[in-house]
Amino acid sequence: MDLKLAGKTALVTGSTAGIGLAIAAKLADEGAEVIVTGRNQAKLDAAAELVGRLGKVRAVLADPATEEGAKALIEAVPHVDILVNNLGIYEARPFVEITDAEWRDIFEVNVLSGIRLSRHYFSGMLERNWGRVIFISSESGLMTPGEMVHYGMTKTAQLAVARGMADATRGTQVTVNSVLPGPTRSEGIVEFIRSVVDNKDASEAEREAEFFTKLRPLSLIRRLIEADEVASMVAFVASPLASATNGAALRAEGGILPTIA
Repeated sequence: MDLKLAGKTALVTGSTAGIGLAIAAKLADEGAEVIVTGRNQAKLDAAAELVGRLGKVRAVLADPATEEGAKALIEAVPHVDILVNNLGIYEARPFVEITDAEWRDIFEVNVLSGIRLSRHYFSGMLERNWGRVIFISSESGLMTPGEMVHYGMTKTAQLAVARGMADATRGTQVTVNSVLPGPTRSEGIVEFIRSVVDNKDASEAEREAEFFTKLRPLSLIRRLIEADEVASMVAFVASPLASATNGAALRAEGGILPTIA
């Protein structure tokens, strides 16, 4: 399927690994010019090389989780057609042990980074009467996990921001949506699962099985999602073909969430 992304410019934050890298690669393969971002030059160079094999790519070393980093990124890339707010961090942490500083840090990275960039690029999209803003939220935004309440809070906040922004797009060709992945195979997921399961010395496959049995029992697919599976949905939502999808929270979470959530 031709997603008609040729000639579009897409900025994907947190795009040096995992879901972000898969999204950048998919958008480039569909014809968009992609800006990849990251904080580590070596990882950024590697991501740009991979995405560059598929299409046009530009790499910008910047961290939109800080005001200075967001400003530098905006100065380097003043206008985009598609903004994918993917940058995010997570960790398992008992609620009573999460400090004020940790609450602020995860909010700064997961929520304010996307707000800073959206605040700038959204107005230009409305002026040009075309654009896509996509927040990569999580199933945790609707079903807060007890092992990382602070992470779930940030994912819920993203849903609220996206839906509020969408209200300002009435009558335009700009859309704002959220995509909700479930547990996805990416850098760090193996150690995360090890940190939350009981049998930490079991094989990776056994730990994954325990994770879904005990911590994500509602999953229908009973496995980790592949980053490319999430990227395929994001690429569609970013395309002109998804013009009737606006203000939505779209699931790519393997059936963890019940229908009424």
